[in-house]
Amino acid sequence: MKETFYTNPSIFVFTKIRTYMPHTISGFSKLSKSEKIEWLLNTYFTDKDSARALVKQYWNTDDKLQKLHDEFIENTITNYYLPLGVAPNFLINETTYTIPMAIEESSVVAAASKAAKFWLDRGGFKAEVLSTEKIGQVHFIYKGDFDKLEAFFKHVKLKLISESAFITKNMERRGGGILDIQLRNKSEDLPNYYQLHATFETLDAMGANFINSCLEQFATTFKNEALVFEDFTEEEKHISVVMSILSNYVPQCLVRAEVSCKIEDLKSKDIPNPEEFAVKFKQAVSIAEVEPYRAVTHNKGIMNGIDAVVLATGNDFRAVEAGVHAYAAKDGKYSSLTHCSIENGVFKFWIEIPLALGTVGGLTNLHPLVKFSMEMLQKPTAKDLMKIVAVAGLAQNFGAVKSLTTTGIQEGHMKMHLMNILNQFEATDAEKITLIEHFKTNVVTHSAVVEAIKQIREQENFK
Repeated sequence: MKETFYTNPSIFVFTKIRTYMPHTISGFSKLSKSEKIEWLLNTYFTDKDSARALVKQYWNTDDKLQKLHDEFIENTITNYYLPLGVAPNFLINETTYTIPMAIEESSVVAAASKAAKFWLDRGGFKAEVLSTEKIGQVHFIYKGDFDKLEAFFKHVKLKLISESAFITKNMERRGGGILDIQLRNKSEDLPNYYQLHATFETLDAMGANFINSCLEQFATTFKNEALVFEDFTEEEKHISVVMSILSNYVPQCLVRAEVSCKIEDLKSKDIPNPEEFAVKFKQAVSIAEVEPYRAVTHNKGIMNGIDAVVLATGNDFRAVEAGVHAYAAKDGKYSSLTHCSIENGVFKFWIEIPLALGTVGGLTNLHPLVKFSMEMLQKPTAKDLMKIVAVAGLAQNFGAVKSLTTTGIQEGHMKMHLMNILNQFEATDAEKITLIEHFKTNVVTHSAVVEAIKQIREQENFK
């Protein structure tokens, strides 16, 4: 920190200006773990001993396991915990599952479990994979005649595939590989912009590394062959590849999950009038289909269930999120991912969603709790996992819309959130027992919980 001093002559006030220099460092990645921590503590923390103790408190006592976690990412200093919960009683295509969910939000696991139990006695969930095609693109700039480029692509297409054989041979042996490569003219969107648009089948692997390796080889072959293509002018021969990368938008990697039953069979403790419930539920879904402000929150609830399972199984929830929300806007307007119908006395609720997931490779073979989750799910294939994840999203959405159209969302959510508030105020076990009982019959709000804790403690002090 640099300090400068000056006197303002108009008001004769002596002022001190503090100029803060940025906290930069060179070679941080080359420091040891302990050196990284010490630099952070010395740079940003006043109570260094407490901060150091907190960081170390979350280390695993098994040095080998901790080293494994350290090497998942760069510049690791400690572990960041999320609860791993389970939602039992999911009947999917006549098989019963207990689904692992890694998430911090109160009520998500409870809502999923409640929805699973609700549908367990009503036929369970049905799910099917509609397609498993994944996409990657080579984006390039070409300044020249499109007809010549098209002729060149036809000439070189088979060579693009053959020169990638060293990458694809193992995948092909298992039944996957390159499905097709297309030349796409995007020059109306951006001058001189074209694509090699490739589709892939990656089986039980999510396939990002496989697809990206293939694309980079396509780009190399494409550029090299262009240099010797006789019909090109000198300028046309010099194709400029901008980038080669998979797409997380996978509209042809689709799974569908649904539940259905006779309307009268919807009757339960909190659904005394099933006909009225079915109509109101369908109206709520229809609103999410036409109103983007509602659709975003509606779909966020779906992703509560989906992300929790994707994370628990070592998959990339950011990629899933990006692809899912793009799909929700595929018709030009952001809309609900779930749909509902009432026909011939039958209530049906379903989701159709793109999911690119893997059960081999990446963290699935490394993270011990991912292995644990996969075994809990009876060692699913990628297609099985797509079905399970889609069902989790559908169940979560059913639970949310059911609450919204009956008791309201806050009653259940705030009761689950109660424990977080109690922990925030370091409630004792005895206080928790008393307050949980109290709020079984009282509305949970943050202020109400604070007041109840205050009253209990005042009474204890008075004694």
